[in-house]
Amino acid sequence: MTELVHYSVADAVATITFDSPHNRNALSRQLLTELYAHLDAAENDPAVKVVLITAEGKVFCSGADLSEASSQGMGEGAKVLVDLQRRLVTSAKPVVTRVAGACRAGGIGIVAASDIAIAAEDATFALTEVKLGLTPAVISLTVFPRLTSRAAALTALGGEVFSGTEAAAYGLVTKAVPAADLDDEVARICAALGTGHPQGLRETKALLARDLVARIDSQADDMATLSARLFGSDEAREAMLAFLSRKKK
Repeated sequence: MTELVHYSVADAVATITFDSPHNRNALSRQLLTELYAHLDAAENDPAVKVVLITAEGKVFCSGADLSEASSQGMGEGAKVLVDLQRRLVTSAKPVVTRVAGACRAGGIGIVAASDIAIAAEDATFALTEVKLGLTPAVISLTVFPRLTSRAAALTALGGEVFSGTEAAAYGLVTKAVPAADLDDEVARICAALGTGHPQGLRETKALLARDLVARIDSQADDMATLSARLFGSDEAREAMLAFLSRKKK
């Protein structure tokens, strides 16, 4: 089985890289299983102070694997995505995401659950669920608190593409920089985080994340149930199958 998520450690930074081009780095069962394993490795390695999530290719993450969801439903998948967001938020080590290219739907949940997100100005984002008869239920746990209320309504109801520059203005990402400067800026931020004491990083992150963790814990079951219900609806299945059919043409 080809590895879909790579892992490396250098200079106190554990880099986790999505590399699943066949489905645009979608959150398939295999990708999520490997991602969890690498998060465990980073958490348990005393040499690691910072976790960096990035991706190969022109897509950071396209969201849920619709091929799996359309045939098998999202009952378990919704719970896994809740757990993933909580895992990122509660990690003892700062999580940084580097976003170049396209980021869609569930991928935006990873960005929102991270402590710091740096995007290329020309990166693109979209909450596309509304176009498939869905709603960003599970990722709303982390995405909506990052966005201003007006930006949340615009992006979730419209489902339209917005840029990295707009994502920074909306509050979704920490900072947007020219694509040519992205790697240098990510390296600079990771190096700065790496100067922190492990206890200081752990306790400060926990303090910052307290309200977000409470939101996840209080709303997770409702959002997972809503997501599973909508993914299992005839309307959404029809819309997803039509979308997958268009992609194959």
